[in-house]
Amino acid sequence: MLIAMAGLPAAGKSSIARGVGGTLSAAVVSVDPIEAALRRSIDRSQPTGLAAYLVAEAVADGILALGQTVIVDAVNAVEPARGQWRALAARHRVRLAVIEVVCSSPDLHRKRLEERDRGIEGLDEPTWADVERVRAEYEPWTDRHLVLDSVADLPANIKRALEFIAGLR
Repeated sequence: MLIAMAGLPAAGKSSIARGVGGTLSAAVVSVDPIEAALRRSIDRSQPTGLAAYLVAEAVADGILALGQTVIVDAVNAVEPARGQWRALAARHRVRLAVIEVVCSSPDLHRKRLEERDRGIEGLDEPTWADVERVRAEYEPWTDRHLVLDSVADLPANIKRALEFIAGLR
């Protein structure tokens, strides 16, 4: 199965992805560390977002080829990114589970963003202005998907995600 996480930066995608991945023994492929590695290897002024998604797709492709479940942890704000995961799932004839994470409290979302330091060398943490820019570009999902609100506690969200995934299998 291919599980695509989606949502604004600092909404809580990675925490849920790690919890689900640990429970399912599924690999979690996160775009942010890939983008950071690309930035460390090239001129930092060059755009790396699309390249990071393509590398994540290549890694996920290899994992799916082994018959294993993979979780892609990325913002997935626009249709081209989403189509990429649909096509990958179709190539491997596996189910695609889409889990969108939101944070319904702007104050909590901003606090989490401003307090986090993931320690990803080569990648600056996004600012609230960056989140607002992504929010303005974020397209509504049309696929069947689960929406989790990260205001709820993490174990409850992981449980809901696992139930949604089990219902798709």
